[in-house]
Amino acid sequence: MRIAFIGLGNMGGGMAANLVKAGHDVQAFDLSQAALDTAKDNGCTPFTSIKDTCEGAEAVVTMLPNGEIVRQVYVDDVIGSAPKGAVLIDCSTIDVATARQVEAIAVGAGYEMVDAPVSGGIAAANGGTLTFMVGGTESAFGRAKLILEAMGKAVIHAGDAGNGQAAKICNNMLLAIHMIGTCEAFRMAEKLGLDPQTFYDISSVSSGQNWSMTSYCPVPGVGPQSPSDNDYQGGFATALMLKDLRLAMEAAETADAATPMGARAASIYEDFNGAGNGGLDFSAIIKML
Repeated sequence: MRIAFIGLGNMGGGMAANLVKAGHDVQAFDLSQAALDTAKDNGCTPFTSIKDTCEGAEAVVTMLPNGEIVRQVYVDDVIGSAPKGAVLIDCSTIDVATARQVEAIAVGAGYEMVDAPVSGGIAAANGGTLTFMVGGTESAFGRAKLILEAMGKAVIHAGDAGNGQAAKICNNMLLAIHMIGTCEAFRMAEKLGLDPQTFYDISSVSSGQNWSMTSYCPVPGVGPQSPSDNDYQGGFATALMLKDLRLAMEAAETADAATPMGARAASIYEDFNGAGNGGLDFSAIIKML
């Protein structure tokens, strides 16, 4: 299948490479020449304009920084340049309202489109083990799933347009809450004289067990390999977690949803990011404690 891939950053580069490995013909675009060069090395065909990238594509996949850019790329470049039969797949993490607005515009122009944000981070993007949360019609989901399966281990239909984004921000709000609680527990255990490994051995098989502890432990040398073992480099940056928490708080206000723990998590990550830690993995929040 001929696929246009727009946005070859830390996540998009690996995703595009996995589409090539799956046998697809990938036409790639990014503002960064270095990213285009890497994509070419990975088997993609680089282009210098979005409109040219979309020409003749059977599917368009985007991985972009924010909702404003997503809207601009689709409205100004993709819609009208990609063939009407192409399925449009936005894997960016953006606000629910913009996702629904862009999908409505695409549908009005005769396209099928889904929002398909991801969970898993850079390692999963490179390894093809992402989880995709997909919003859109059954028909659009069916078409998109065949493409997304080449980049992930799980592709789940979340419902109507925008519901993929809703699932993503709710999930990451919960992740932030779990991570802060896990860090607090480890620090408290340490101050009470309990060895971190011993606490892990106990809590990881007890009622306090959670993913932030057993799969992504914030304490170096404890549990499986994680960014904490690399001085909190790589993984899921604090700035990106804060972006998702801000989206969650915006959505909570719009939906009149009570999120006191989510709001507190957002505040803590605001402080941590503001102290110059935006590039560190979000598990580095343990440094604040």
